[in-house]
Amino acid sequence: MRCPFCLVDNDRVIDSRSGDDGATIRRRRECFGCRRRFTTYERLERQTLMVVKKGGDRDPFDRDKIRRGLAKACWKRPVTEEDIERVVSELEAELYGNHEGDVPSRVIGERLMELLRDLDQVAFVRFASVYREFKDVRDFVEELEPILNESARADG
Repeated sequence: MRCPFCLVDNDRVIDSRSGDDGATIRRRRECFGCRRRFTTYERLERQTLMVVKKGGDRDPFDRDKIRRGLAKACWKRPVTEEDIERVVSELEAELYGNHEGDVPSRVIGERLMELLRDLDQVAFVRFASVYREFKDVRDFVEELEPILNESARADG
């Protein structure tokens, strides 16, 4: 590893720690040239998943885009950043575990709706309204009916 300070390619690893639930390794290094310390991260290189959109366009899977969408749906709700990160990590693990290469955007959207429904019902409806492109109030009612029926069964 080349030192970011003096560019000497000679160092030693002082400390290694696992991070991101075992998905990365953090290494603390010391340069033999200038004696300064720096940190590197090692991450498993995965095959890039391509998201196939409704129109057939293909884009690389972007966990930050998913996180931003969830943050908008969860805005001013009792949902923490950790909750959102957990949902994104769970989705990403499932996608990489079940798909190679291409994954339809429909699969991602439906799974996110399932995860959000369990996390926060208001955030779920917000996300569903954008994802399913609600046109009017009837679309909201159709999406809410199963939740309301489930709630009524639980109460009664």
